[in-house]
This record gives sequence, structure tokens and C-alpha cells, in this order.
Amino acid sequence: MSSGLLALIVATTGCDILMSGSNGEAADNITVTSPMILAGETIPERYTCKGEGVSPPLSWSGLPDGVESIAVLIDDPEAVGGATVHWLVYGLDPANPELAEGSVPQPARQARNVSGEANYAAPCPVDDHEHEYRFTVYALDSELDLPEAAPLDEALRAIAAHTLARGRLVATGG
Repeated sequence: MSSGLLALIVATTGCDILMSGSNGEAADNITVTSPMILAGETIPERYTCKGEGVSPPLSWSGLPDGVESIAVLIDDPEAVGGATVHWLVYGLDPANPELAEGSVPQPARQARNVSGEANYAAPCPVDDHEHEYRFTVYALDSELDLPEAAPLDEALRAIAAHTLARGRLVATGG
């Protein structure tokens, strides 16, 4: 996929393309928290390329009825060259409202990130300004029929088609 197409997909996702769920509307009422990342505060170095580069722990609450699956997206809308997806995990069990540090619980799968890898790409801004990092949880109305390492554009489209609700934790870094 060209970087221009990826930038368009990610820019329109905000990942805002993912706001239009299968019913045409998606509530923005899931609460996303982390014991290690506070809203509006700087991401601890441990979760960046300057530290261990492991994925942070996240938890969520306020899921609507009818949720069959959860997806988690970590992105930087202010990256040089356009928005950057650091991690996309899908197929998370809605009965488990958390994602442990550095883990992808079974049967969840990872889509390819902006680097083309199916893993957590730790934030690592190449410029000197502070970036905004978004940790977004999507409640989906079905399981996604996508394999491990699905192309990012396919995974984003599938999530957009099945989103019931979302919630977001926003932190900074740079």
C-alpha cells in the first residue's frame, strides 16, 4: 500500500473513519484508562523507543450491549509524513476488559502497523515537538474475519464496518 493511501486512511480514521459503525452511528462512551498512562500527561519512557518499547496496559468500561469483539488502536495523528498507527489489535474478548502490558491475549490478532509489521511499534518521534498519542478502544458487533498480520487498510475498514462504540485515552510524548 502506498504511504499516501495509508495517510489518507489513517487521517480519515482519526482514526475517524472508524466512527461510522454498522448502524451509521457510533457512541463515544467507552472509558479507557491505564494504570501507567494518565490522560493529557507524557507517556512513560518504558512504552517508547527510548525505553523498553513494550505495549502499555489498558483497561476499558462502559461497553454497550451487543459487543462481540474489541479492537485497540494506538496512533499518532501528528507524526511527520501523516498519521502513524503504532499498533492495532483485534479479536479481543469483550468479557476481559483489559490488555496487560506487553501482551496480546489469545485469540486476539495484530494487524500490520504503519511499518508493515504485526507488532507494537513503540512511539519514537523524529522531530522535537510534543506529539499526541491516542489509545482507542472499539466495541465491535462481530468478530472480524481477518488473519494475523492483516493489512492495515483492510483491518481499519473492517473495524469501521462493525463499530458500535469507542473510547479514547490521549497522552503526549516527544
